[in-house]
Amino acid sequence: MSMKSTQMRAEILEISDAVDRLLSQGNGAISAAAEKARAANPRYLISVARGSSDHACSFLKYASELILRRPMASVGPSVKSIYDVDLDAAGAVCLSVSQSGQSPDIVRMTESLRAGGAITVAITNNDQSRLAQAADTTLAIHAGPELSVAATKTFVTSLVAGLWLIAEIKGDDELIKAIRALPGHLDRATRCDWSAAAAAIDGSSLFTLGRGPSWAISNEAALKFKETCLIHAESYSSAEVLHGPVSIVGQGFPVIAFAAGDAGGASVAETADALAEKGARVFATSETVTQATPLPHVPTGHWLTDPIAAIVSFYGMVEAVAVARGINPDAPRHLNKVTETV
Repeated sequence: MSMKSTQMRAEILEISDAVDRLLSQGNGAISAAAEKARAANPRYLISVARGSSDHACSFLKYASELILRRPMASVGPSVKSIYDVDLDAAGAVCLSVSQSGQSPDIVRMTESLRAGGAITVAITNNDQSRLAQAADTTLAIHAGPELSVAATKTFVTSLVAGLWLIAEIKGDDELIKAIRALPGHLDRATRCDWSAAAAAIDGSSLFTLGRGPSWAISNEAALKFKETCLIHAESYSSAEVLHGPVSIVGQGFPVIAFAAGDAGGASVAETADALAEKGARVFATSETVTQATPLPHVPTGHWLTDPIAAIVSFYGMVEAVAVARGINPDAPRHLNKVTETV
């Protein structure tokens, strides 16, 4: 693994401290938001986000449906900002996630859903932002300044803030305990050696895989390959990749499979082995694979926090791939840190 210093690398190493800061300073806001949500007894949840923040929301969708047993749907911000339609959101809790809190379309959709009857919660790294002002309540993620264009610590702290909120709404003491133990686990996750997987990335194309909450992590991983390494990557559910996409898998085709210790983990491991048998170079965060190569990963004591540790280990690997390719992951071409879409 490359040891060249980048801002992205420094921010990956700050993730455990950022999560510890969130856990230390965010309790009041989380408790207040959870109390408001419990009192409303929402029929469903809504998310509003783009990019990495939308991947965090995909993770929270599974958490909502598996823990709260409430469906959660992603609403396109353009419904309001482009089409000027106001949704009837009575009985919903809306999670609007944005590290900057400044994008006009996210803000306008949040304002619209609040006017439509939803309880709106902003999850952001800027508690003075337009999004924070638009929402009923704000959960600051306490990540500190993030200067690299690629979101790493803000993605993880957004995940943790949203998952913590869901755990508090449910009163899930086991999950809350696992969340509070995350800083130590994430610190260890930064030291997992994924250099074998990094060496297999040939720069042409690859797949990332997951199932359930880990599919959201796979989505984030594919995005990071594109934006930091300029490598085409596609994310698939392990339930879907063998239907059509598998036809492009050739000898040595790289695959990174994210398998957690949950009910979907066996499916991911089986698919990883099936792709390896077809000649793919498959690496999986699983100890049960027989054809794919196991990746070192950090158990966190709960199946919903395991994927968070996995993405931290992945970030270290993808930064190393970018540097090895001579690309500065702090400032990828065509990209800005804050993208304000309408």
